[in-house]
Amino acid sequence: MYSLSDFDFNLPQERIAQFPLPDRSASRLLHLDGEQIIDRQFADIVGLLQAGDLLVMNNTRVLKARFFGTKESGGKVEALVERVLDNRTVLAQVRASRSPLAGTKMRLADAFDVTVGERAGEFFTLHFDADVFDLIEAHGRLPLPPYIEHDADSFDENRYQTVFNKVPGAVAAPTAGLHFDEALLEKLKAKGVNFAYVTLHVGAGTFQPVRNENLSEHQMHTEWYTMPQETVDAVRAARAAGRDVVAVGTTSLRALESASQSGQLEAGSADTALFITPGYKFKTVTRLITNFHLPKSTLLMLVSAFAGFEEIRKAYAHAIDYEYRFFSYGDAMLLTTEQRA
Repeated sequence: MYSLSDFDFNLPQERIAQFPLPDRSASRLLHLDGEQIIDRQFADIVGLLQAGDLLVMNNTRVLKARFFGTKESGGKVEALVERVLDNRTVLAQVRASRSPLAGTKMRLADAFDVTVGERAGEFFTLHFDADVFDLIEAHGRLPLPPYIEHDADSFDENRYQTVFNKVPGAVAAPTAGLHFDEALLEKLKAKGVNFAYVTLHVGAGTFQPVRNENLSEHQMHTEWYTMPQETVDAVRAARAAGRDVVAVGTTSLRALESASQSGQLEAGSADTALFITPGYKFKTVTRLITNFHLPKSTLLMLVSAFAGFEEIRKAYAHAIDYEYRFFSYGDAMLLTTEQRA
């Protein structure tokens, strides 16, 4: 059994990428093939996939979910939308010197008022007087991860979205997808690689470290996903042909595995709190494209379950020694599950 301290490592501050590279596909790619570590460029992914392989991508779109504002008392607040419940209601984290009371109003971005509703655990329900998505897009700020030290600008508003984003709802990007540009996608299509999509709206909880040394005591944050029937059909066709199902990012993997808990992949929409740690048996995904993850994070535990604990530990040490760029704007890895037939 593993404990929290097993997933800690020392990362020099300068290894955290603060800005994306000018070209999406110019990142490096650490290819972990069994115990072999191979340094590549991300564009090499074309040669590492075969005709008939299936890339499954998360088509969520990041909301401009951060707002600064004031309470009726005049006190300052910061609100981060965590989830859109309907076109007039959201769940949000609210930071203030004193928590706002139900029934009171807050003015956000000096542009519109919201009414505070009931608490939902660590979140507040906020009621909007007009369409949530319109107000968020018009007045919100893009919420970059907490380890990125600059405020989002127009460049980030483009580069912190995938080129295949479609369904608004996330507060963090599915970052493995940021390495793909249209030219690279066209090369993969020309080779005969197939594409399918899921939607998983990434929540702010993705950045939260695990705090319990006993991993069984950790309460996983929930995220909403949709698994389309056409994606289920594409996965079944790839598996029947003996081809790889390649998740682009841990969010795509969690959606695929969450929808496979019955033993086979099923279409539908649901909340998932799937917590993948070493010992988990993968049911659908055979390869994974992913960025480098935070120490003590659930995502580091996930990739350790996927490719092997010792293998990931050695790969991360190699990445630090060879000056790979870490986290959302950083470089990528290509992993194959230990359980691949």
